[in-house]
Amino acid sequence: MSSESVKNFKIANKTVGAGCKPFVIAEVSQTHDGSLGLAHAFIDASAEAGADAVKFQTHIAEAESTPGEPFRVNFSYEDKTRYDYWKRMEFTPEQWQGLAQHAKEKGIIFLSSAFSLEAVTLLDHLEMPAWKIGSGEVNNPLLLQAMTDTKKPILLSTGMSPWSEIEQAVQRIQETSCPIGLFQCTSKYPTSLKEVGLNVLQQFRDQYTFPIGLSDHSGSIFPSLAAMAQGANMIEVHVTFHKKMFGPDVPVSLNFEELKVLCDGANALQTMQENPVDKNQMADSLAEMRRLFNKSVALRRALSAGDKIARADLTTKKPGNGIPATDLEKCVGKQLKTDVGVDRVLTWDDLN
Repeated sequence: MSSESVKNFKIANKTVGAGCKPFVIAEVSQTHDGSLGLAHAFIDASAEAGADAVKFQTHIAEAESTPGEPFRVNFSYEDKTRYDYWKRMEFTPEQWQGLAQHAKEKGIIFLSSAFSLEAVTLLDHLEMPAWKIGSGEVNNPLLLQAMTDTKKPILLSTGMSPWSEIEQAVQRIQETSCPIGLFQCTSKYPTSLKEVGLNVLQQFRDQYTFPIGLSDHSGSIFPSLAAMAQGANMIEVHVTFHKKMFGPDVPVSLNFEELKVLCDGANALQTMQENPVDKNQMADSLAEMRRLFNKSVALRRALSAGDKIARADLTTKKPGNGIPATDLEKCVGKQLKTDVGVDRVLTWDDLN
C-alpha cells in the first residue's frame, strides 16, 4: 500500500496518517490510583514531554462490572474486589470536565477509553474528539455502536483478537463511515520484546488503507522507536512518574524522561522524512569539505625537474586540492616541470 492511499483523519487539530508526525498518546490508565490531583499532574507531565494526547480510562463500576469480576492482578491493599477497585477509580462528570479543560489549557488532546454506554455519554458531552477502543471491547457491539453513532474517529486496539475478529470489527466500523486507526497490541503486562509483533504493522499496512500504530505494553522505549522507523502513524505508551510507583500498569510504563525521548524521536523522524536529500546536490554543497577530507596524488620521495615519475614514487595525501587520487595512474611516466618534494601534493601544473 502506498502512502498516498492511506486515509488520513484529524483528531482535534492533529492530522493522523501518512506524511504526518507519528501521533503519540500518553496512556495514564489507572496509574493515578483514584487521585484527582495526580490525574491532573499526569496531564502536565504528558504535555511537557511533548505527547500529542493524554489518555485516561473512564470506569463507572455499576455500568460495566459486577462484584464477581476477578482481579487481573490481585495487587490492591484496600479493594476486596475488582468492582471495588473500579468504584474507587471513578471521577464525577464535573471532575472529568476539569481534566478535559486542563488538557485543553495545556495544549494536549484529552482522550479517555469508555467501558460502558454511560461512559460514552459522559465523554461525548465533553466533546472528546476520538474514541479509543481497548482490546477487551472489540467484540462489544453495543459500545461500538454508541461510539460510531458520534461519527468521530475510532482508534481500535487488537491485543487479544485473531484476524477474524479484527476483520469483523473493522468492517462494522467501516459501514458507519467513521475514520479508523488500527493498533497492533499484545495484551500481556508487560509484553516481552519477543511478543511485540512489529511484523503485524506491515500486515495491517498491506491489508488496510487507514493509519496504523503500536499500542505497547513492554515498558521499554525500543518497540515504539522501531515502530516509528517502520512507518507507524500512531504510538500509544503507558506512562508513570516513577517505575517504583504503585499500580498494576506501572511495570508496562515509560517514565516521563523516556516519553520525552520518544516524542523527540517522533519530531526528528518527521523532520528527516520531510527533507529528502539529493546526493548530487549534497555533494556540490560539500565541495569545500571534500577538499579537506579527500586526498590528492603526492610523491613518496623528492624528485627534480625532468625526472619521470614511476608508479613506486606515488602515494596519496591530504588535502584534496591537487591531482585527485583517482587520477594517480595518469601520473605514471609523466615528466616533472619543476622540483617537487614530499611536503605538498602534486598539481597538473607540475607535469609536462
